[in-house]
Amino acid sequence: MKRYHQIAGFILAGGASSRMGRDKGLLDFGGVPLILHTARLIKPLVAEVTIVGSPDRYEKLGMRAIADQPRKLGCGPLAGLATALAATRSRWNLIVACDLPYLSAEWLGWLLSRAVRSPCDAVVPRTERGIEPLAAVYRRECGAAVAAVLARGARKVSDLINELRVDLVHPREWRAIDPNGRTLKNMNAPEDYEEARKWWVAGRLSENQHVRKPPRTPKPKRRSVPRRRK
Repeated sequence: MKRYHQIAGFILAGGASSRMGRDKGLLDFGGVPLILHTARLIKPLVAEVTIVGSPDRYEKLGMRAIADQPRKLGCGPLAGLATALAATRSRWNLIVACDLPYLSAEWLGWLLSRAVRSPCDAVVPRTERGIEPLAAVYRRECGAAVAAVLARGARKVSDLINELRVDLVHPREWRAIDPNGRTLKNMNAPEDYEEARKWWVAGRLSENQHVRKPPRTPKPKRRSVPRRRK
């Protein structure tokens, strides 16, 4: 898998998780917190990975974390995006939410490949649910547009998208990678987490069933050597 040294990765983890009832990024997923699982997917693909969220909460997991800028608290995902683009030193920036358990390294690699070839300000997926701006790639210069949108009192990321030159990508373009249309499905409630957890367990069981042990090489039979008479 190719590493894109001109791209930084950011995972947004500043939401209230009100419907889930607990921090979504810290939910167990395959034996590790979901946010750590996501970081491990992203890390081999980009120059660095940063969590936008409480440093006290996430640095103990061994990850770099930065807090939302104080004046932007309560501004929703736009605050996290503004914080990331203000902190980055990279030309392109992968921004993902912390509640996307079905992401794959293959899909992320495909999206980054699309971004570095795009003349637009942002590369944003679109599904039947609408645009997915928290699984997208933004140029560093988009930070100015984010600040302007926030200054107007807007709180929706869709308000920002209207201000940018956006390369919208559709599911048909990555269908070979994601035939079930699951990649960008997020978790909002406990039942979503339970579904994702069962999917993960089923996938690991399937993988184990397909791993065959190499056939045992029979030990050579020892030839009996007649004893010499004295």
